Amino acid sequence: MNAPHDTPAVPAAPVAPAAQLTVKSADDMREVGRRLAALLRPGDLVLLSGELGAGKTTLTRGLGEGLGVRGAVTSPTFVIARVHPSLGDGPPLVHVDAYRLSGGLDEMEDLDLDVSLPESVIVVEWGDGKVEDLSEERLRVVIERAVGADAPAHDAEDADDVRSVTVTGIGARWADVDFTPLG
Repeated sequence: MNAPHDTPAVPAAPVAPAAQLTVKSADDMREVGRRLAALLRPGDLVLLSGELGAGKTTLTRGLGEGLGVRGAVTSPTFVIARVHPSLGDGPPLVHVDAYRLSGGLDEMEDLDLDVSLPESVIVVEWGDGKVEDLSEERLRVVIERAVGADAPAHDAEDADDVRSVTVTGIGARWADVDFTPLG
């Protein structure tokens, strides 16, 4: 009788220490995006996760401002993807909303993101479980509403604006990146 063949475990990609931020307003979320843009370079893939209205597009708007791209960054929900060319010598921003896509990378292949990736910064909202195969090196940004006991004590009117943002670098590209400028 043959012994079962053990498949060697695939080593997990190195994960850079996460930055944990509390964001109190839409303007603050845009500022996080502007600061994050300073850490990005062509070939970077950024996955944004969070419920509807969490601030993914607002953060991307700040990324666009920080990268100095042309055009207003708005949600690409109905067009799926928008390309914002650089106004200078920086990379273009490709902004993708994968919310309505259910087929994972197969559906995403129609967008030719793998062709755009080397010279662009690609930001994918709702990309978890859909685009990770584009790159072993990516930045994962999770935006959650701070509710209940997690919400800081302040005016109830402002409580809906408070978000917890976790930024995690996956892969060697992010191993030595200092995320402290974000917060």
